[in-house]
Amino acid sequence: MRTEAGSAAGPFRGYGAFLWTEVLVQSHESLAMATSMVVQGVLLVFVAVLDPSLIGVALLGAIIFSMFTMGQRVLNEAAYVRIDHKANDLYLAGPLSPEAYFLGMSTGILVVYLTPVAILWVLAAVLVHFTVEVALLLIAVMALVWLSAASIGYVFSTFFRDNRAIWAYATLFFTVFGVLPPVFYPFDRFPEAIQPVALLMPPSAAAALVQTSIGATALSLGQIELAAIGLVVEAAALFLFAIYWARRTVQER
Repeated sequence: MRTEAGSAAGPFRGYGAFLWTEVLVQSHESLAMATSMVVQGVLLVFVAVLDPSLIGVALLGAIIFSMFTMGQRVLNEAAYVRIDHKANDLYLAGPLSPEAYFLGMSTGILVVYLTPVAILWVLAAVLVHFTVEVALLLIAVMALVWLSAASIGYVFSTFFRDNRAIWAYATLFFTVFGVLPPVFYPFDRFPEAIQPVALLMPPSAAAALVQTSIGATALSLGQIELAAIGLVVEAAALFLFAIYWARRTVQER
């Protein structure tokens, strides 16, 4: 429970310290960083072999997919700390606030896993030759996808009681929603009847906006508005809910 002194220190007290603690922990997981690119690598090889003309679209999709799967890393880490180490109670018994715990963990994972994403970014910049405006748009949608995914991952982590169940369900969720929608391939090749659904999914909405900006696909004004507004609203709503959920789960200990 919060004390008056703790509340006076601000709702995100302890965020910076826990962020760098998580960076130190995650930076020792070199194998995990390498395997985080396996799906992207396999799909890029398939695209390069089957349709080389789409390699630029696939690279941009790989960047967005990488930001989305950081939510899986948050889910795994939060559940591991809580279930295996039972250390979340120890962390939260001190001055660290619940929201700083969630955001510090998520940002620490982001800092470390941006390294392989940067490699994809360089490859995309070389092959796609995107403009400054496209680069800024890509950064914006990357941030929104990460925020959405990290929030989903943290909330989902509280539903598990056994780590053995996490790997299958988490991998299935983030892979299905990051690969089947039009993230690695042009949006206009997705079935027209369910395109609005894809525009309401953070990774495919982000991919559709970036694809439109480089001329790889064509969205109507209404589709652009749906993707952009949906992405912003969903990211904000999921983030606020994750903060609420972090506070609630602490209070129910």
